[in-house]
Amino acid sequence: MAIEAETSLTIRVRGQVQGVGYRPFVWQLARRLGLRGDVSNDAQGVLIHVAGPDQALGQFVRALAGEAPPLAHVAGVEPAPGAPVAASDFTITESHGGHSRTGITADAATCPACLAEVRDPAERRNGYAFTNCTHCGPRLTIVEAVPYDRANTSMKAFPMCEACAAEYRDPADRRFHAQPIACPDCGPRLWLEGGNEGDPIAGTARLLRAGKIVAIKGLGGFHLACIARDAGAVAELRRRKARDAKPLALMVASVEQARSICDVTDEAAALLSSSAAPIVLLPWTDRLLPRALAPDQDHLGVMLAYTPLHHLLLDAIGEPLVMTSGNRSDEPQAIANAEARERLAGLADFWLMHDREIVNRVDDSVMALDARGPMVLRRARGMAPDPVTLPEGLASDVPILAMGGELKATFCLLRGREAVLSQHIGDLEDAAALADYRRMLDLFGQLYDFTPELIAVDAHPDYLSTRLGRRMGAELGVPVVAVAHHHAHMAACLAEHGVAPGEEALALACDGLGLGTEGTLWGGEVLRGSYASVERIAALPAVALPGGARAMRQPWRNLVAHLMHAFGPDWREVAAPLTAHLPDAESVSVIEQAIARGLNSPRCSSAGRLFDAVAAALGVHPLSIGHEGQAAMALECLARRHMAACEGYPLDAPEAGDVARASLGGLWRGIAGDVAQGTDPGVIAARFHHSFSDIMAALPGDAAPGTRIALSGGTFQNRVVREGMAARLEARGLVPLVHHKVPAGDGGLSLGQSAVAAALAASLPWGALVNSRMNH
Repeated sequence: MAIEAETSLTIRVRGQVQGVGYRPFVWQLARRLGLRGDVSNDAQGVLIHVAGPDQALGQFVRALAGEAPPLAHVAGVEPAPGAPVAASDFTITESHGGHSRTGITADAATCPACLAEVRDPAERRNGYAFTNCTHCGPRLTIVEAVPYDRANTSMKAFPMCEACAAEYRDPADRRFHAQPIACPDCGPRLWLEGGNEGDPIAGTARLLRAGKIVAIKGLGGFHLACIARDAGAVAELRRRKARDAKPLALMVASVEQARSICDVTDEAAALLSSSAAPIVLLPWTDRLLPRALAPDQDHLGVMLAYTPLHHLLLDAIGEPLVMTSGNRSDEPQAIANAEARERLAGLADFWLMHDREIVNRVDDSVMALDARGPMVLRRARGMAPDPVTLPEGLASDVPILAMGGELKATFCLLRGREAVLSQHIGDLEDAAALADYRRMLDLFGQLYDFTPELIAVDAHPDYLSTRLGRRMGAELGVPVVAVAHHHAHMAACLAEHGVAPGEEALALACDGLGLGTEGTLWGGEVLRGSYASVERIAALPAVALPGGARAMRQPWRNLVAHLMHAFGPDWREVAAPLTAHLPDAESVSVIEQAIARGLNSPRCSSAGRLFDAVAAALGVHPLSIGHEGQAAMALECLARRHMAACEGYPLDAPEAGDVARASLGGLWRGIAGDVAQGTDPGVIAARFHHSFSDIMAALPGDAAPGTRIALSGGTFQNRVVREGMAARLEARGLVPLVHHKVPAGDGGLSLGQSAVAAALAASLPWGALVNSRMNH
């Protein structure tokens, strides 16, 4: 009988392959196939030395990516001829070669095996709220420094008992090297403050059923919880949080329970059940739930229980809970026990606490679905900091730090092709959010052994992220590249879709506003170009923003500005049906004069402000809004059920010029006619959405069939717009690209900035970047 020839290989595995059970997976795979050698972690990822028959080695190499553990993200498997292997079996060896550059994985929802243990009376972790393994549990939320081991996490306060230590050391156990490993004998403990002694889960359930509001310490921060069907508790929670209208998230025990209140497709069920366990916006079907959960909306934000604590509580309650961030309106979540007692006093009646420290604040991720597939609205728990892989041509030879924007802030580390985005941090105008942003910059620098040699910032000089980036550049002596806001939106979408550098594309960049060229404000643009350069070829009209920032909070101001722009001095008479929801005549006159004189009324081609103006004309939050996008979100909801039954208004042709400008007179005449006839506001909202898509889809002009066109900016978080625009572009033979991996809004800016900076670094002499501190 012939003996099959043996081959030796050295295999490099790159990607998110540390702290996810990858080495024991390799160990088990090699032993199953009868291979010899070893596997270890090093600064580049995982390194494997292996020997065996060629057929078995082929199976082994294919399985390294194809059968990887659920939390692993394999970016590359690189086999090469290796030295002969002397070992007689396959082993896991100690890590070597310095700190890992693969960083840390995202926190992961409780896996089925751990959940089964929690619910099994025969298991030693039965009913234990902190059960986890290599495939689930806390990661980013507990890490303090590198290397990622227990001593550098908040689990260092809990020495392992003998039973946990045995599991930790056994490569055949799914808890091998699971740093948060714990059990009732050695791990964190749970208690209820303000309630009776006894089982804290059962006590919390009793309080919630009695209409109380409980602060619950979760994975990345505190939540405030109440029974979702309890209208009184929901109203009281809103009053205490000073959160008048922003939707409240719900947590359910299972997909089946989600289906009892919402329409859940198979695709939505897969998102809910994923390791990220995000909040998913689902069509609302249970009309017995209080409308105050999500005023003006036809979707509810729903997430599955994602920690053992949540599962135990939902099992005890038996119905959906409101699970909203533990804060007053617009503040960051509380994360520390003492902080929660102080900041949530007056908001919560009781506190369900534990003693595992939350090191890093991480909000819940938010996703939605439309005909184009999933979209990320907030990229945080369960998603960050998992990397986004850029096109091969954008591989950066120098480490690039992109600072993002000021609202919905994230930052991005780019090295090679791996772009690592931080979690959603929030609005940097809030002191606590800015402090988080600074601290996370330091932490990510440690975790990824990362010192930037090029920094990318938003072109707006007053953004706090821009100021900080320029200051860091000066301190480190590295160049700083300023990237135009909407170019970054475009680049983020192109990068998601693997568009190569140098390939020209178009973009529809639509949002509230951002700084364009020559100090002008943009927000509804058609761009043409690539990562390295871009030009504006068309736009919405530049309309006054009376009162500047006030116009973003008071939709009626935008209505006055748009009517004046469309109809001139006689706007009151021509558009009389649209003035019913304006405030008193004196206030309107003051704004009219300010616009006419150009006093604190900068002009902006903003899609967001156009939506606000139309909402105000229909009486949808005309005087003020309580949160960003409130009027536009309500308008989208009004429109959705009428879209199939109507079409847009007759429109005027765009105005030609170096930058073609949409003409909105026909749109406003059509809306005024419908309002005068008493047409249902939902129908008018639908006709407006059709018209907006018609207007923007026409602006690229005679673009050649097959041209790719990125749809980016916060307006494309409106699913009616995203679907309508993409369909119109396809009908013209164009290829729409929509976001799936990062938000279309400002949460994706840092990815786009990093892509632009990488393209510039590759295309321009390095000396030019270093010497110019260039503005792009």
